[in-house]
Amino acid sequence: MLLLLLTSGPPPTGELVDPGPVTRWGLPPARAVRDVVAALTVGFFVAAACILPGRARSTAVRAGAVAGTAWVGAGLVVLVLTLSDIAGVPSSQLGSGVLLDFVTAFDIGRAMVASMVLTSLAVVAARLGADGWAAVLAVLALAPLALTGHAAGSANHELGVNSQFGHLVGVSVWMGGLVAMVVVARQLGDDLSVAAGRWSTVALAAYLLVAVSGLGASLARLDSWSALGSTYGVLLLVKVALFLLLGVAGWWHRRHVLARAGKSLQRKAFLRLAGFEVVVMAVAVGFATALSRTPPPVGADPDESTAEALLGETMPPALGADLHWLTQWRIDSLWVPVSVVAVALYAVGVRRLRLRGDRWPMGRTVAWMLGWTAMVVATSASPGVYARLLFSMHMVQHMTIALLVPSLLVFGAPVTLAMRALPARRDGTRGPREWLLAIVHSRALAFLGNPMVAAGLFVASMGVFYYSPLFELALRTHSGHVLMTVHFLLSGYLLASAVVGVDPGPSRPAYPFRLVLITATFGFHALFAVSLMASSEVLARDWFSVLPRVTSATLKADQDLGAQLGWALGDYPVAILAAAMAISWIRADSREARRYDRKAARDGDADLAAYNEHLQRLGEQTRRTRDTRSTKV
Repeated sequence: MLLLLLTSGPPPTGELVDPGPVTRWGLPPARAVRDVVAALTVGFFVAAACILPGRARSTAVRAGAVAGTAWVGAGLVVLVLTLSDIAGVPSSQLGSGVLLDFVTAFDIGRAMVASMVLTSLAVVAARLGADGWAAVLAVLALAPLALTGHAAGSANHELGVNSQFGHLVGVSVWMGGLVAMVVVARQLGDDLSVAAGRWSTVALAAYLLVAVSGLGASLARLDSWSALGSTYGVLLLVKVALFLLLGVAGWWHRRHVLARAGKSLQRKAFLRLAGFEVVVMAVAVGFATALSRTPPPVGADPDESTAEALLGETMPPALGADLHWLTQWRIDSLWVPVSVVAVALYAVGVRRLRLRGDRWPMGRTVAWMLGWTAMVVATSASPGVYARLLFSMHMVQHMTIALLVPSLLVFGAPVTLAMRALPARRDGTRGPREWLLAIVHSRALAFLGNPMVAAGLFVASMGVFYYSPLFELALRTHSGHVLMTVHFLLSGYLLASAVVGVDPGPSRPAYPFRLVLITATFGFHALFAVSLMASSEVLARDWFSVLPRVTSATLKADQDLGAQLGWALGDYPVAILAAAMAISWIRADSREARRYDRKAARDGDADLAAYNEHLQRLGEQTRRTRDTRSTKV
């Protein structure tokens, strides 16, 4: 509380406008309350979804719904006080028209409203008993909050926002989940040891996420070691010290409480250490709130160009006859970590199979790694660097993400590997394997994974995205670009799975229909490219025209080049899919032939004998009919 008071302070002097004592003294505590109840909401829902059994699970769902309702209320208070702080007007003088303009015309207002809407949906899902959906929606409700702090205005916008979102997720799961375990410890009884062990694994993952995202956020906001001597730097160092203290407490918990207790974990011992961690976390939240009110030493660059302000990053060099096509890299702070984690988890699954003596095809492992390597190249190499500057490079990135990457990932058969490597739970709770099975057999996936729906979604997405404001939105905003990437990655995966997939899921059609499906789908894709070249309209002209040209080509010429590249880059994934489908078709026919031969060996080829007998009867019937007609004549 002292930190919150220190970050409020007396009325501003000089040219700054005073928003009034209610805003000055009320905004920091309101933000702290919002952050705490947000963490509780996420933690309770995550614990209910994958850790807690029986009555403890029901208690966690109800507590999460209450915390989520408080989150919406606190978010509304923060929204009003934030508008008062920005406008320099006391909150009591804000009219409904000003508030409406704030939530519709300003990014920060829209982000706060989006967070409250997602939180409300999470509460509704919890009330309906869908704790899994409640956990997912609560985590997604943290994403808009990452756009409202220092991250949104940092020089490296994408790194700041991605790091902030990862930080919010890690802290919320870690802190909220620990509080959830404390609240339901009495109800767990003999299940406390098992639940605490599962929570320890989740907490370790959250701790690592907080460490990595915290490092990224620091790199985005501090430009030198000397910046640690600023007020912001000192608060950050204190927060790091508390983080390390919590890491030591977690290690002690694992080493001296869980490991020694085994299946007879005492509730008092667990609560003693958990209570200490909660107190330290509460202090860390206070410092985090103080950080949110303290300007970082890295501010706006007065020499920053309009293009760099729009991009949120420095301009890359112009493309020409040099090697910038190959040498320009800018590590994507979202998709590189996702790719690394995906490859690491796959490797752990393969290793687990080998340790118990099971084989896993090397080709599938190679395909999975190549898929995520292609994802890194598409998002971090020159296609990612120039995608928002040139339509042609955007199309290279798009085709790679929508066609090549999903095809390679489908060849990796990740669901099959997970089903064989993940342990099953027997106590009624849902772990990773149970949730994966629920997704695979869900009605939503049965509909979206239907071959006709998957193909229609892939084709329709192209036209809707490029011939609507969505394309320019994806260029202008980081969140729009991330949503675009996720959508085309998933839609491409659904299509590839319907054609050549081997994982369990929606039933796949016969091979002749798959051939027709892939031919028609990519025929529409070629038609889209041709129509784009024939059109005189320049897509997202307002965006591309304000950016400096990094090539000598005009906007229309670059768009035509992009359409040609899109057409050409769609061919080799089609060839890969067609070859894989042909191989699968041949193997399926071979398996059917071997099955028939084995059956014939067992029953003396009864099917063939029955068929010959059927033909013989038909022949005799035909002869009798002909003889009867001859007699009548």
